[in-house]
Amino acid sequence: MKPETNSFFDKVYDVARLIPYGKVTSYGAIATYLGAAKSARMVGYAMNASHGKDVPAHRVVNKKGLLTGKHHFEGTNLMQQLLESEGITIIDNQIQDMSQHYWDPSKAL
Repeated sequence: MKPETNSFFDKVYDVARLIPYGKVTSYGAIATYLGAAKSARMVGYAMNASHGKDVPAHRVVNKKGLLTGKHHFEGTNLMQQLLESEGITIIDNQIQDMSQHYWDPSKAL
């Protein structure tokens, strides 16, 4: 049997895989969608542990659009480069026009 955190992580990964190309969501939005509104930090831990699991972790940012997880990506600016390749503008580690790019799992699923 899997530990509870792995089960939660798997649920986080399932939601993250649904984020459309060119869109982003927040740690808190995923946590809220999963019925664990106070678990945004756990969503962050899941994203940090997602390497090699085919999860678009670069599309999960903080609620203000800051690339708070960027230091968990290989290379200097990989998270930013991945988002920019999807047409998202980043200035000073923050997504510009966050409302234009925001994807809310509770409204989409």
